[in-house]
Amino acid sequence: MSMYDNLNSMQQEAVFHTEGPVLILAGAGSGKTRVLTHRACYLIEEKGVNPWHIMAITFTNKAAGEMRERIDSLVGFGSESIWVSTFHSTCVRILRRYIDRLGYDTNFTIYDADDQKILMKDICKRLQIDTKIYKEKSFLGVISSAKDELISPEDFTLRAAGDFAKERQAAVYREYQAALRKNNALDFDDLLVKTVELLSNDAEVLDYYQERFRYIMVDEYQDTNTAQFYLIKLLADKYRNLCVVGDDDQSIYKFRGANIKNILNFEEIYPDAKVIKLEQNYRSTQNILNAANSVIANNVGRKAKALWTDHGEGEKIDFQQFETAYEEADYIAADIRKKVKESGCHFGDCAILYRTNAQSRLFEEKFVVSDIPYKIVGGINFYARKEIKDLLAYLKTIDNGRDDLAVRRIINVPKRGIGATTLGRVQAYAQEQGLSFYQALRGADEISTIGKAGVKIRPFVNFIQTMRSKVEYLGVAKLLQEIIEETGYVSELEAEGTDEAQARIENIDELLSKAVAYEESEETPTLSGFLEMVALVADVDSLQEGSDYVVLMTLHSAKGLEFPNVYLAGMEDGMFPGYMTIISDDPLEMEEERRLCYVGITRAMTQLTITCAKQRMIRGETQYNKVSRFVKEIPGNLLGGMVRTQKKQKDEQESSAQSFRQATSKVKPIFSTRNIYQSRQSNSFASSSTDKIALDYSSGDRVKHMKFGEGTVLQIVEGGRDYEVTVAFDRVGTKKMFASFAKLKKV
Repeated sequence: MSMYDNLNSMQQEAVFHTEGPVLILAGAGSGKTRVLTHRACYLIEEKGVNPWHIMAITFTNKAAGEMRERIDSLVGFGSESIWVSTFHSTCVRILRRYIDRLGYDTNFTIYDADDQKILMKDICKRLQIDTKIYKEKSFLGVISSAKDELISPEDFTLRAAGDFAKERQAAVYREYQAALRKNNALDFDDLLVKTVELLSNDAEVLDYYQERFRYIMVDEYQDTNTAQFYLIKLLADKYRNLCVVGDDDQSIYKFRGANIKNILNFEEIYPDAKVIKLEQNYRSTQNILNAANSVIANNVGRKAKALWTDHGEGEKIDFQQFETAYEEADYIAADIRKKVKESGCHFGDCAILYRTNAQSRLFEEKFVVSDIPYKIVGGINFYARKEIKDLLAYLKTIDNGRDDLAVRRIINVPKRGIGATTLGRVQAYAQEQGLSFYQALRGADEISTIGKAGVKIRPFVNFIQTMRSKVEYLGVAKLLQEIIEETGYVSELEAEGTDEAQARIENIDELLSKAVAYEESEETPTLSGFLEMVALVADVDSLQEGSDYVVLMTLHSAKGLEFPNVYLAGMEDGMFPGYMTIISDDPLEMEEERRLCYVGITRAMTQLTITCAKQRMIRGETQYNKVSRFVKEIPGNLLGGMVRTQKKQKDEQESSAQSFRQATSKVKPIFSTRNIYQSRQSNSFASSSTDKIALDYSSGDRVKHMKFGEGTVLQIVEGGRDYEVTVAFDRVGTKKMFASFAKLKKV
């Protein structure tokens, strides 16, 4: 019996078709790695191809390592000659040998992210660019995107003509590349760009590698960017034995530069390409696959295919809608407990997937209370994240100031120009006098060794003392809000304009939500009590020692993984898809979000649970969102649990403003990191009723918001000099906001 007899008919076709371009559309769980490894073996054993002439390339070191291990076990002797590598490792090997032909030394340095930041900081200083306004990270992001598309500094400069902002970016790009060249260094994007440049301009080098790699296999082809596309095309152009494997339905990394057109247009580049679809799934039940097929079928930009399995129909998808996100977390924790106790399930069989990292907080807290071991993949404990630790350090310093680590952590957050030498002298003085670090800072004028540096310390001390005087009447949430506003913490992140910065802002919003929830749940909330609660929740190290734990991760991190029990949480319009995608009205953005949903559904093997909440606190505001449109794309006969029929959904959406007011009247006024509670002209939150703003709209009127679009006013509640307005927006659901900041226009 041949090893190939264990493959299904389509897998066999993919293995046996070795000559010419091949596009293998491999659906989720269809055994694509098995096909690639058997294909390498078939080329050597049956076609007589020298292993030296075979290349298998993928994205991550983990994937390359797994492929190498499986090829070695199948092929045996000679398999070490097969080039199994990541894109970046491939480029390094080529450049180490031939980059001198581009004017670099072959012992070039590869700059990591920290090196890039340091270099960019120096360039901005040299070009006299104010990095408080124009962030280093934003420049690095622009340069990376340009390199992904093989746009040189010269081309970027030509395209920027007449646009002041882009001309500044072009100047930075030119200086950045010149500095790299001077330092004989490349960043990670350069590894691809310079390899393409080398192969494009040096016929001898190109011919060598085209002869070397006569059979090329590329995994995860849907994730390639433009530079990677040209690299592969150059290498394969001579013999054209190019086999690419991927799934356009799982293209979810556009934000990293992935170009889905590479896989969608493969047949235009190679008109003689053989297209093979792997649609038999070996992972999930048919009900789960039917749900995934139904959702992804709504995308226009895709290759038609439908997953199927012989595993049987399986259980229906458990769909649950809750009043609040807290009830959602309660249900999932209880359901996991029930599965472990009653059905022999292990904690490690369960995974909770969500759209943003900030959503992990409720589950982390619930699991600590419920004694459920868990691990966050692709992230860290919510309270261990830098932005959260920074803000908690401010609260700790305000609370008692005895935590030297907390004070030292924030003394230069934001940057205050207090150098390490000065801090060292303050610390020495504190030790000599038996004082805490903060006490020494308060007496900085008496420390003779720090000289004029005391002028930089004084504003920090004054700020902490001012915040201390406000603790009692501001409360935890407003105190936290004022810290965020006065330090400019969120403003700096917003100025970066990166995905990482946005994720950090979302985490800060979640911390504010936690502070509001704490105050609502306690009869006598205090700053000390909040910090104590946070400290207890954050202490979860002992729960993560074993390998049997529930996995929490974002949907982007889940790609390539599988679990018997998957919980898709926060499935609401405004959460997933996010409201920015909804209001953008960009069909391509929505299709990427839908592909992300498809990835989440297909992670489940035997049981899929989808949950959502009618109201959820986001950025310190209680928001009312509809069930995700992706859930509504799943046929009702596939859903179990608390399924909402179409009629009931319609009835709920058309409920009167009166019933809505009754449901929301119990919610206390809450605040967002985007709101400013204090007038720049006032030193207190108090104001007289004579300052009250005038409204030109009332309940029932149609209004327009500059970000959320049009909606209907459901409720207006007086509060001091402002009004709290509740609006049901057409596209992003129901939101509560203060009239002075919402700037609603009657339509």
